[in-house]
Amino acid sequence: MTASTVAQYLAALPADRRVALSAVRKAINENLPDGYEEGMQFGMIGWYVPLSMYPAGYGENPKVPLSFVALASQKSGMVLHFLCFYGHPTLSTWFTSEYQKSGKKLDMGKGCVRFKSLEDLALDVVGRTVARVSAEEHMANYQAARALMGKGNSELRNSSRARSVREPGSSAKKGAKKSAVKKAKPKK
Repeated sequence: MTASTVAQYLAALPADRRVALSAVRKAINENLPDGYEEGMQFGMIGWYVPLSMYPAGYGENPKVPLSFVALASQKSGMVLHFLCFYGHPTLSTWFTSEYQKSGKKLDMGKGCVRFKSLEDLALDVVGRTVARVSAEEHMANYQAARALMGKGNSELRNSSRARSVREPGSSAKKGAKKSAVKKAKPKK
């Protein structure tokens, strides 16, 4: 979808998806700690730490705000991307536990929660999850996770390893295949 605003994104959806995503969006916005902003990011509705607070940006790209949560309508259903889970494993564990207590079936990847209808989603757990992570904590968790991967600020700017940081929904395998092909080419 090529929407440049959240309103455009929602308006372009079929009525049932618009109602569902609007309800999820409302739950997130009602529970969102101070410091985050909402807007379009990676073709989805996104909540992120603005560049004014975290100028290094997502993947150390000073043009892309640090992602927190994203919400999208996809061909096969709807999805919530909890980017905050990647640097915060205890949050992911807590979320899974709370979701099980809700009685709803959890369809989850590493950081994404897929759902076909609003009734399939434990909306209260989504709200409580968002409320648990301040912008400051998210920035610190992100920096710590990058440090564990050996990706520090100065090192990353000029490193080929920076290309391994992917946008939500992209495939790391494509980059790995391209690298393998480059390495396999004989030198002249």
